[in-house]
Amino acid sequence: MSDTAILINTAVAVLATVLLIVKFKVNPVIGLILGSLYLGLSTQLGISKTIETITKGFGDIMMEVGLLIAFGVLMGSILNEVGAIRRLVERLLSVFGPKALPYSMAVAMSTVLQSIFVDVLIVISAPLARRMATKIGPMGTARLATAMAISLECGIIFMVPGVGALAVAGVLGVSLGKMLICGLLLVVPTVLLAVLIMSFLFRRGFWKPARDEQSVFEEDDYPQSTPNQPGSVRVGIDEGQQPQADPGAVKLAVGPEGKRETSLLLLFAPLLLSLILIAAGALAEIAKFQNGVLELLGNPVVALLIGLIGTTIVARGAIGQKGVEEAIGTGFKESGQILLLTGAGGSLAATVAAAGLGDILGGFFSASAVAPLVVVWVIAAVLHIAVGSVTLSVITAAGMLAPIAPALGLDPVLIALAAGAGSLFMIHVTSNTFWLLQSLLGQTVRGALKSVTVGVSVASVIALGLVLVMSIFI
Repeated sequence: MSDTAILINTAVAVLATVLLIVKFKVNPVIGLILGSLYLGLSTQLGISKTIETITKGFGDIMMEVGLLIAFGVLMGSILNEVGAIRRLVERLLSVFGPKALPYSMAVAMSTVLQSIFVDVLIVISAPLARRMATKIGPMGTARLATAMAISLECGIIFMVPGVGALAVAGVLGVSLGKMLICGLLLVVPTVLLAVLIMSFLFRRGFWKPARDEQSVFEEDDYPQSTPNQPGSVRVGIDEGQQPQADPGAVKLAVGPEGKRETSLLLLFAPLLLSLILIAAGALAEIAKFQNGVLELLGNPVVALLIGLIGTTIVARGAIGQKGVEEAIGTGFKESGQILLLTGAGGSLAATVAAAGLGDILGGFFSASAVAPLVVVWVIAAVLHIAVGSVTLSVITAAGMLAPIAPALGLDPVLIALAAGAGSLFMIHVTSNTFWLLQSLLGQTVRGALKSVTVGVSVASVIALGLVLVMSIFI
C-alpha cells in the first residue's frame, strides 16, 4: 500500500475514534479498539494479523504497567480513606503560611499525591482550598483554583505514579525510573513558574471577582453534581453518574478509641519510600552500578508493592482492617477503566507500528525544519482539544509516535514529556476536571476558563520550553 493511503487511513482512524467518543458518546476504550480495527483492516494487515496485533499490543502494555497502575491506585485509595490529603494541605498552610500556600500546595499535589485519582483529589481538597482562599488575599480563589488545576493535570502526566505518566511510559518503552527522575525535574519548575505567571496576571486585573467568582458554599456544603460533559474520561465514576461529594466520606486519620492520630509523615512514608527506591534503581542503572539487592528493590513493581504493603500496615492502625478493606475495594473499582484505557492505547500503538506509519512519519520528522519535539507537542495538543481528555490524548499521541521514536534519534523520555506537555494545552468545557474545579471552587464558567484553561495552557507551553532545554542534556 502507498504511503499516502496509509496516512489517509490513519487520519480517518483517528478522526473516527474522536467522533465516536465525543459525538456519539462511545466509551473511549471501545473507540480506541474500533479505531485500531479499522486501521489494521484498511492498511491490509488482514483479519488475523489485525486482531493478533491488537491483542498483543494490549497484553504488552499491561505487562509493562498493569501492576504499577493497580498498586498506585490502591495506595491512593487508602491514603484518601485515612484523611491524609486533608491533613497534608492543612500542614502546608501552617508551615509555609498563606502567601506561599498556592506554591506549596501545587508542588505537593503534582508530586506526592499523584497516586490518588484526580477526581477524588479535587473533591477532597477543593473544600479545603475554598476555606483557605480568604486567608491569602482578594485573589485567593483565583490563585488556589489555578494552582490546583495546574498541579493536578501536570502531575498526572509527568509524575510517577500518576496514571498518565505510567501509561505513556509504557507505550513508549520508557523505564519508570527515568520517567520518575525526568518527570520530577520537569513538573516542579513547571508548576511553580505557571502559578507565578498566573498570580502576576491576576494581580494586573486578569481576574475580576465580581464576574469570575460566584457565591461560595457553606464550609461543609458541596455541590451535588457537575455537568456531564461530552468527551470526558471519568475515572472512578460510573458513566452517567455525576460526581458527588459526601463530607462524611473524608475519614480522619484516627485509630481506635484512645489512640493518637497517626503521624502524617508515617502515612506518606511508604509511598515516599517507593519513589526513592525507583529513583535509586534508575540512578544505579545510569551509573552502571550493579547490586542484586538494589536491582530487586529498585524495580518499579517491587518498589510500589513495598509501598502498598507499608501503606496498608500503617492504615490498619489508623482506620482499622475494615476501613482498609473498603479502601482497597474502592481502588479496585477505580482502576478498571484506566487499565482498559491504557491497554487500548497499547493496541493502537501496536497497530500503527504494524501499518508502517512509523517509517513514513520518521522520514517526515527527519526532513522537517521544525524541531521534532515541537511537532510532538502539537500533535498531542490537537488531539486534546478534539477529545477533551488529558489522559486519552497523551495515550493516543504516544501510540501514534511510538513507532517513530528510534528514527528521531531522541531519548523516548523526551517524546513522552513533550507529548504530555501538549496534552495539557487548552483544557476546556469538554473536560470533567474543568467542571469539577468550576463548581467546587465557587468559580463562574468565565472564571474557570481563566484559572483552568489559561492556567494549564501556560503550564503546557512552559513544560515544552523546559523539555527543549532538557533535550540538550539527554
